[in-house]
Amino acid sequence: MNARVALLCTVLALAGACRRDPGAIPVVGTLERDRIELTAEENEPIVEVQVREGQTVAAGDVLLALDDRRVSAQLARARATRDQLAARLAELERGPRAERIREARARLAGAESAAKNAQIEYDRVQSLERRSFESASRRDQMRSQRDEAASRRDQARATLEELERGTTTEELDQARGALAAAEAAVADTEVRFERLTLRAPRPGRVDSLPFKQGERPPAGAVVAVMLAADPPYARVYVPEAVRARIAEGTRATVTVSGREGALEGQVRKLAHEAAFTPYFALTQHDRGRLSYLAEVEVSGPGTGDLPTGVPVEVHFQLETRSVSR
Repeated sequence: MNARVALLCTVLALAGACRRDPGAIPVVGTLERDRIELTAEENEPIVEVQVREGQTVAAGDVLLALDDRRVSAQLARARATRDQLAARLAELERGPRAERIREARARLAGAESAAKNAQIEYDRVQSLERRSFESASRRDQMRSQRDEAASRRDQARATLEELERGTTTEELDQARGALAAAEAAVADTEVRFERLTLRAPRPGRVDSLPFKQGERPPAGAVVAVMLAADPPYARVYVPEAVRARIAEGTRATVTVSGREGALEGQVRKLAHEAAFTPYFALTQHDRGRLSYLAEVEVSGPGTGDLPTGVPVEVHFQLETRSVSR
């Protein structure tokens, strides 16, 4: 008789559990904060570490510094190239100096006089050659000198015309383009130089410093890890039966292990895909085992002092709903 009563009580208890609303069952997880990883952008040794693990820092505080001598030299070279191209552009925009124009005019006058004298000498030799007083080779030599003098005169005239017309639009465009490229190279190198000194991007706490002073981390390696000082959030996994009843903004109460009382919370992120087996590989019975990652932001007094990583329980504020038999 007693065995029958015990069996009946067990059956009734199981039936009550089956009828219990899944939304009333708390979900568990851990208390987390935003994790910020700072990487080394250059393959340079660490020359200075100004913080320790666990230290609270403000936005802009220096965490550590890498050796900047190599990038500093590159920056100086880039700036020198920029200044050189800027001076060249200014020279082109100003145009030729008056002294160079006067020099070109003087060269042209001399070339014209030389060409005139060469023509006179050629005419004289040609006249003498007709009367057999000069050889044909002498005439050919004087003709060559005449043509050479005329070529120098034409060259001097073209040089003067170029100076008088000034710099062309194409030359100015090329000079401006070269200067813009040099300025971009300076800006890029300045950014690289500034990032050799790693600063806290936001208030928080230094969680880890994987490298020590004197070590040379490879480019891209994480050299500092921070936990943001923003309010923490509970990272929990929501069962499939509750997933459709909550959304971003759903209110909740959060109970932190080791702390009395509950804190207010609000869902800030909710995954749209299950964290484990895809639904299409499950039977209808197994779908109830799916879990969806959710983040519940915690608010209230004293949340800033809560430790990271402690267990939490989250109760979502849902309307009660009974499950049909």
